Amino acid sequence: MPEVPPPRPLHHTDWGFVNPPGSPVRDHGIADFVPFFARRITARPVIDVPEGHVLPEAEAIGAMTRAHAEGRTAITWIGHSTFLVRIAGLTILTDPYLTEWATPIPGLGPKRYAPPGIAIERLPPIDIVIVSHNHYDHLDAKTLERLPGKDRVQVIVPLGVGEVFAKRGFANIRELDWGDTTALGPLTITALPAIHWSRRTAADENRTLWASFKIEGAGRKLFFPGDTGYGPVFAKIGQEHGPFDLLFAPIGSYEPKVIMHASHTTPEQAVQLGRDIGAKRLVAMHWGTVVLTDEPQFEPPERFRPAARAAGYKDDEAWLLKIGETRILD
Repeated sequence: MPEVPPPRPLHHTDWGFVNPPGSPVRDHGIADFVPFFARRITARPVIDVPEGHVLPEAEAIGAMTRAHAEGRTAITWIGHSTFLVRIAGLTILTDPYLTEWATPIPGLGPKRYAPPGIAIERLPPIDIVIVSHNHYDHLDAKTLERLPGKDRVQVIVPLGVGEVFAKRGFANIRELDWGDTTALGPLTITALPAIHWSRRTAADENRTLWASFKIEGAGRKLFFPGDTGYGPVFAKIGQEHGPFDLLFAPIGSYEPKVIMHASHTTPEQAVQLGRDIGAKRLVAMHWGTVVLTDEPQFEPPERFRPAARAAGYKDDEAWLLKIGETRILD
């Protein structure tokens, strides 16, 4: 008898991908979206950046270099959702966005108001790049073009996203579906569900996958969700893959609620996500770098710390980093 092919995963469709069952639905109308989009394209708000929000680059490089030289498991916040993660002797770069514009058309769209903690040219050698989805504030083509080591860097991306890297000369690309695991020396990286969407052009909405990632090695287990809304899938991830030593907690880009509730977490939801997956520590991300949505830019951290305390996290278990700051996980 002919072999019966396995059933298609629920998040696969004839035209692309969908979110896990039970996820919030993107149900806003054009009357909600058009004025929001117009604000994002044309607005140039003046952001009052608090003193000390961004470390001097020499200080950032010094602390990062010491942590790496000592063989510590460490993270360095470059800004937004971009981190350097040093684990098991390897250096991972997450969701690379290190140039000015989070848009395909410079001068039209979101522009960062806080510089990266370490410039592209002064990053340490990168072993692995992990990308959660193809939006421009997480996958910046100009950053990719300027990254060195394209012949040796290992790229880990969701299904369909590898083409962006291939066009820019990266030689080692692995595309993962939800549930796929890949081994990289002492590390294992598993793609897991997230609640979001994808689009790089006007004609490719949800044609490529979005994902969260479990990063495991050196006795540590980290969870990087990229952009995500909140839903029951995270309790399931906690049951099947938790507990985790650290959650990269996305705390910004939640207003207007009618548009953002299905693709971004509030600070309170990000904390609850941490509890769902059994995260021992949280580090706030996706804030303090670029204006993408309507909430005040420095409101997310003001809501994050009280929410973490209410959920039982001590202050040294809920991290609010300065851009460029390094923290040790050991």
